[in-house]
Amino acid sequence: MRFSRADADVFAPAGGDPGAALARSTHLAIGAHQDDLEIFGYHGIAECLGRADRSFAGVVVTDGRGSPRSGAFAGMTDDQMVAVRRKEQRRAAELGRFELVVQLAHPSAVVKAADAAVVDDLAAVLAGCRPQVLYTHNPADRHDTHVAVLLRTLAAVRRLPREARPARVLGCEGWRDLDWLPREFRVELPVEPHGTLANDLVAVFQSQIAGGKRYDLAVEGRRRANATFGDSHSVDAAAGVILAMDLTALFHSETADPVAFVEGQIEALRGDVVARLRRVAGK
Repeated sequence: MRFSRADADVFAPAGGDPGAALARSTHLAIGAHQDDLEIFGYHGIAECLGRADRSFAGVVVTDGRGSPRSGAFAGMTDDQMVAVRRKEQRRAAELGRFELVVQLAHPSAVVKAADAAVVDDLAAVLAGCRPQVLYTHNPADRHDTHVAVLLRTLAAVRRLPREARPARVLGCEGWRDLDWLPREFRVELPVEPHGTLANDLVAVFQSQIAGGKRYDLAVEGRRRANATFGDSHSVDAAAGVILAMDLTALFHSETADPVAFVEGQIEALRGDVVARLRRVAGK
């Protein structure tokens, strides 16, 4: 399995041929950074855990060299941080029993510049995988690299014949919650912690947590908040919920504009807020 960068890393935790591992994968997550898969893609990890008929694979597009750092990691060079984050991602793949994890090692600037090599690499993964479910970032995210990965993923999927595209594509919350989406557009992915696995997966990334970003606490809090605040008139149905935007129609279209697509979601929010105010005010 070859990719455009010589420092790309392909790891099959159970061993064996990586190409065969990729072909077995039914759930695929494509994220920008190390730890994104474990945060937004945890639903897929949990869905495949211990199942003979399902397996999870992940792709990390960037190299992680721009990570914020403090404490024990404050003095690390970018190259040292890349090595640390790569090792952490491999450990998370082992812990979550991934079929495969691919770290493409592109600099963020290259991804944001729409370099064709990024799309080529993602297209190669998708051609060898044909997942049933694809998890990625959503177009309303406020992190430029997340949005860039979403757009590069869209371009790669559109290279596939329509019948070979994932049956379901979910754009998950990251650097913006998705609880603002009206219910008809919001996908709720219930997740259970599987003991301590959900927290353990995020805790692997000590370069972030000990380095000053408490993703372990934030992720658990967000999932629990989603489970409780998702519906005011029902009891909590799950220990946690990950919210997503259904991107299937966008990814199955040859021409649909992602800008217009997300504008439609925002307009739906505006309509929902205005209609409720008018109804309650009796106007």
